[in-house]
Amino acid sequence: FLNTYTWCREAGFQNINVDLMAALPYQTVESYTTGLRKIIRLAPEHISAYSLILEEGTPFYQKYNSGCYPLPDEEQERLMYRETEQILAQAGYERYEISNYAKKGYACRHNLVYWQGGDYLGLGLGSSSYMDDVRFHNTTDLDTYVNQGAYVEDREELSVQAKMEEFMFLGLRMTEGVSMDVFEKYFGKKMESIYGDVLKKHLSIGMLEKKESRIY
Repeated sequence: FLNTYTWCREAGFQNINVDLMAALPYQTVESYTTGLRKIIRLAPEHISAYSLILEEGTPFYQKYNSGCYPLPDEEQERLMYRETEQILAQAGYERYEISNYAKKGYACRHNLVYWQGGDYLGLGLGSSSYMDDVRFHNTTDLDTYVNQGAYVEDREELSVQAKMEEFMFLGLRMTEGVSMDVFEKYFGKKMESIYGDVLKKHLSIGMLEKKESRIY
């Protein structure tokens, strides 16, 4: 990793992201934050910091269940998350999404398109796309892809209800939250008319916050 990062800088790249994973086998809060501080010294423009997710059906999941790979407990994982935000803030990185941090002006436009419901076109084997309210992806089978080109699979046209739901749960990933005005502009309905009870509940228990016309 260090060699690759150095070569990228030497090649002239001026906008580099580093992915960092937390809650790995045998990892401690101390070992994680030590790695994080080493990354900061490299001064990448963007850092994505995610926790490991166990996926059923994978070899790792099977080995974890057999006791081969002990993972940090939930409290340690929460500490890693809080330490990430604090340490990166002190180093000048702004958290603009649940797991993404950037120096000023370097928030990932690619990611923002996803979370703001914009169109995107994926090119290559297994790539995903979302265009004109339709989600689809190229085949993941290499032989089919080579012989038939960008063979599209799982074409799904999103309903208005699905688009509203994605507007909310993807938008709330971002620290800037979701705009009530934009919701009304997109869907012709006020946000409260669709999600009024849910918003009221979570605002009352402090899980959401409203500032002017935005929900965080």
